Amino acid sequence: MTRLFSAASALLLGLALMFASSARAETITIGLVGSTGPTHWPIHIGLKKGYYAAEGIDLDLIFIQSSNALLQQLAAGSLDAALSAGLVDPIYAIDKGAPIGIVRLEMQLSPYALIAKKTYSKIEELKGKTIMVDGPKGITKLYVERMLAAHNIKPSEVDFQFVGATAARFQALSTGAIDATVLLPPFSFAADAAGFANLGLTADYAKDLPFTAAAVNKNWAAKNPELMRKLLSVHNKSVAWFLDPKNKQEAVDIMVVASKLKPEIIVQTYDFLQSRPFIEGTGQVSKSKMGALLTALKGLGDLQGSTDVERFMLPGVARLSD
Repeated sequence: MTRLFSAASALLLGLALMFASSARAETITIGLVGSTGPTHWPIHIGLKKGYYAAEGIDLDLIFIQSSNALLQQLAAGSLDAALSAGLVDPIYAIDKGAPIGIVRLEMQLSPYALIAKKTYSKIEELKGKTIMVDGPKGITKLYVERMLAAHNIKPSEVDFQFVGATAARFQALSTGAIDATVLLPPFSFAADAAGFANLGLTADYAKDLPFTAAAVNKNWAAKNPELMRKLLSVHNKSVAWFLDPKNKQEAVDIMVVASKLKPEIIVQTYDFLQSRPFIEGTGQVSKSKMGALLTALKGLGDLQGSTDVERFMLPGVARLSD
């Protein structure tokens, strides 16, 4: 009877601790663009490895079809934070006075490939053709314009169409509705396998321009400074874990489950992301890279205010380097 009573007491204590832990957990609403993809890898690592749970954090993941729409919700307070948002969107929002602050760079090098119909073999052939990018002032349009300029094609010499999510752009290319688009892995690999023409990587034309960033709603951050600190700590830990080559197989397994894509595609994506310094691993914001992007946007006439890097950062939180 004594042993039975002890076992029952231990069970009740365990349940009490479990429910107490659950009661203490705080929810953070995170905005993500499109559907689960490689830019979301660290989030799923943090969830699977229990890093968020250890800090008493529950994530409410909200998928939105464009980076611009995501930033509108972030500015309005419908979202607490955005991870891996196209960097120009928080920049534009902050420039217009939105209560948003950038806290770290995510992907410091663009992983897009310019993919075209099978009948094309070089970028010069895209003059006068239809190219789909994320938005009229989106970061993928900036990348594509860099690629076109290197092959003597002006932005006015192509017909730009706009869809925010990579999956939707891949669908448009697959149905023949457009001539070319930019795709992230693993969609770019699927397009290669299907015989579409790969006309090059945006990374080779925009090495100085970072791609995505993590941003937070300033009002939420001001009310929850410790929770925000925990969020960034977990995210940095998850990124570091992903970048460690010894974790390759487990990282692949995590993303296979999260994305429901074939293991061979995820392996290819993992190897690609490890092949260059695509992912910012320090949790910092490079002033030189941010400055280059701000200067480019100012040159296009899309940025109205100062190009001072610090005015786009969350004071006291974002860590600047070089």
